[in-house]
Amino acid sequence: MKKLGMVGGVGYLATLEYYKSINEQFKERLENPPKSGVNPPMIIDSLNIAVAYDLVAQGDWEAFTQLFYDSILRLQKGGADFAVIGANTAHIVFDELAALSPIKLIGIVDETCKRAIELGLKKLIIFGTEFTMKSGMYEKKCRTYGIEAVVPSEEERMIIHNIIFPNLESGVVVPEEKAQLLSIANNMAERYGADGLVLGCTELPFAIKEGDLDLTLLDTGSIHVAAILDEIFS
Repeated sequence: MKKLGMVGGVGYLATLEYYKSINEQFKERLENPPKSGVNPPMIIDSLNIAVAYDLVAQGDWEAFTQLFYDSILRLQKGGADFAVIGANTAHIVFDELAALSPIKLIGIVDETCKRAIELGLKKLIIFGTEFTMKSGMYEKKCRTYGIEAVVPSEEERMIIHNIIFPNLESGVVVPEEKAQLLSIANNMAERYGADGLVLGCTELPFAIKEGDLDLTLLDTGSIHVAAILDEIFS
């Protein structure tokens, strides 16, 4: 059974949700789990989100990449067989990190694209932080899987970003802000004929739930967790 190394802390609530989901699903996959409970082999290196945010805001991608690379090295030294980053925005530099990493990395964007294909989706709306939405990382990766991806307008992106920070990042869902998110998604679905919505920030599922929209939701965190469990048991 492989040991997971997770880069966490960006943000901490997403890390908590990853940890909770991984442990619960690990137990579910065991044929005869002990009554006392059981935990998967894993180690977490928690980063300071303020440092990561500032580097992205400054566009210092070299230092941003180094921040996560150093974390991966610490996870390797802690005995991790493979690693993941529990955040979408960090995947802007995922390909660079995967090329440098001494251990296997499982990426959230690739796994989301694979899930979209399984569901037969053709055109995806991408929600996330401003950094994620303007980076082009989902559009680029989706094209390699034969899927089209569209992002909100600049004005819509800033509305979404300012809902994620600070409220969703702190687990706070304001009804008026949720309504704004749903309105943008509905308008884009009509405008582009999209059939899926990528919740490309691991805090977005706090606000957008199944049944809120006539779109298939792709909860990137949940998709990532399923791939992590597959690797642990492989």
